[in-house]
Amino acid sequence: MHTLPRLTLLIGSSCLITSVVSCQHTTAPRAPDASRVLIVGNSLTYTNDLPGTINTIARQAGVSLTVESVTGGGLALIDHLTGSTNAAQRIKEGGWGTIVLQQGPTTVGLCRDSLVLWTQLFAERASAVHANVALFMTWPALGVSPGGFDDVRVSYQAAAFAVNGIFLPAGEAWRAAMRADASIAPYGDDNFHPSEIGTYLAALTIFERLSNTDVRTLAPTAYIGSRTLSLSAATVRTLQQAAHDANIAYPARITAPVSQPSPPGTTVPGGHC
Repeated sequence: MHTLPRLTLLIGSSCLITSVVSCQHTTAPRAPDASRVLIVGNSLTYTNDLPGTINTIARQAGVSLTVESVTGGGLALIDHLTGSTNAAQRIKEGGWGTIVLQQGPTTVGLCRDSLVLWTQLFAERASAVHANVALFMTWPALGVSPGGFDDVRVSYQAAAFAVNGIFLPAGEAWRAAMRADASIAPYGDDNFHPSEIGTYLAALTIFERLSNTDVRTLAPTAYIGSRTLSLSAATVRTLQQAAHDANIAYPARITAPVSQPSPPGTTVPGGHC
């Protein structure tokens, strides 16, 4: 007499449990938000707080742009996909407008080929949540790589071309600034990581490209994180011009394969990409 109600209850509970489990595995990603950016990188991003610096520039400019990051010391992009960070999960959550990819100089040979391959792996994940992919060109170690900035640029352009991604020529902005004023020192004490000026200059370059804001129109005030840097207005104007010049010289979209032969004997310092 009581068998049927109990059976009904059990079936109902079973369906409820199945439904809950199903929901847990099929939660949809957040809708894409063009104003949200995720940088996946290493110490070249977290040194001097590049994401926070971009956020401050955006806030002072009255632009809706929020940058977050997933980083780890010495990581190549593939390390983020093999358990060193939760980058893959962060991307999968969705809600991003752009996923920015950054690793070391990544100049020639296997390093360049790997950057292209790893960028394609990230692009698949970004596409699943309707986010753009951008390549953050870094810079060579000072006085080490014979191919220098050209080799670094070509590698990141090749990766951007492979996924129809956005090219962010931060390294070229460094070169432009040093050409304009030899006293400007974007390199830190180890001749590789950015100085505060180097981070600010990279932030300007990335901000201008992702927000479509001419940084030359901004106030002549520099920042690191939320802190104001003690730089003259003339120096800040030189840095803003260098960022703008790099973005003008190197378009956001690479429409054809780019190649640059490396000088004879070019090697990757220490075998690292």
